[in-house]
Amino acid sequence: MTEPVDPAAQTITEDGFLGGRLRLRQPVTGHRAGHDAILLAASTRAKAGDRVVEFGSGVGAAGLAVARRVEGIDPVLVEIDPSLAALACDNARLNGLVAETVCLDVTGPAEAFAAAGLGPDTADAVLMNPPFHDAARHRGSPDPARQSAHLATPTTLEAWVHAARRLLKSGGTLTLIWRADGLADVLGVLGRGFGSVMIQPVHGHADKPAIRILVRATKGGRAPLMLLPSLLLNDPSGHQSPMVRAVLAGEQILPLAQS
Repeated sequence: MTEPVDPAAQTITEDGFLGGRLRLRQPVTGHRAGHDAILLAASTRAKAGDRVVEFGSGVGAAGLAVARRVEGIDPVLVEIDPSLAALACDNARLNGLVAETVCLDVTGPAEAFAAAGLGPDTADAVLMNPPFHDAARHRGSPDPARQSAHLATPTTLEAWVHAARRLLKSGGTLTLIWRADGLADVLGVLGRGFGSVMIQPVHGHADKPAIRILVRATKGGRAPLMLLPSLLLNDPSGHQSPMVRAVLAGEQILPLAQS
């Protein structure tokens, strides 16, 4: 368990999400929660009684957004950075939500997970926004925290998905967001133990290639792959599309969470 963060220990802001219904305290520097976390949360299927585990939670944006939307879940926020894990713990209290916070390396061994109360076959849903930028093609931020949160290693995706597969119950779901040009890599790692894969491409503009993919897969699932209609972030005038505005305001969920 983590201790409350000392506000004097770092410069933080308090920001509103979901139309102000979720308040998050987060560092001014380093990785900050944004639209990807809310899109991920809006794509995560959960119901009351489910144990919902967020990998790489940062300050808890996606996991707490799911907890705000779905009453009665058992959320667990897993974060490697002790200061961010402490903020995630604070953010749960700030929003009147009950969530367990675990400081843990997602790529660590099964024994470390079990010691933290995350044994095999114990989660109904896992959601994650792993570092996904290719270090060979993207210049890393000079801020170590941002670089760690954004740049993937060659084994990042496989290691995170492997940990999710071990943690999930049979029939449990993994929801993730990844860069669109890494679709083949995602399908490759999901081929081991997952099926019933559903994909929603995310486009910044209608005339541009997809920039993200939202993916849901079921442990042991057997249904054929389903490619959903794309999510368009911006309308032709460059403003947020009505769907995205509704999702960011917490008024609408995305198809991966609906079926």
